[in-house]
Amino acid sequence: LVFTDPASSYDMGLGVTFWGEDGKKRIRCRISREALADHFSENDRLRPEAAFKKPRPEIEALARRKYLQGQLGPDGTVLIATQGLL
Repeated sequence: LVFTDPASSYDMGLGVTFWGEDGKKRIRCRISREALADHFSENDRLRPEAAFKKPRPEIEALARRKYLQGQLGPDGTVLIATQGLL
């Protein structure tokens, strides 16, 4: 799973969505707002968008690991949530 698309989108209820690629197949990845706040927001001082951008390579590595382990949602999304993050 590679991450060549720098775009991401934020939804207050869902978190930050970003895209990876497996060959020619696009894979939706999402990190929940709670996971961003709990693990990446520097004591809740960063807004979710900023909390995602700064450690993005680390978040992408988490998504890659979950993807390779087959940990996908019913719709094929890789979800990074607080439970089971570390």
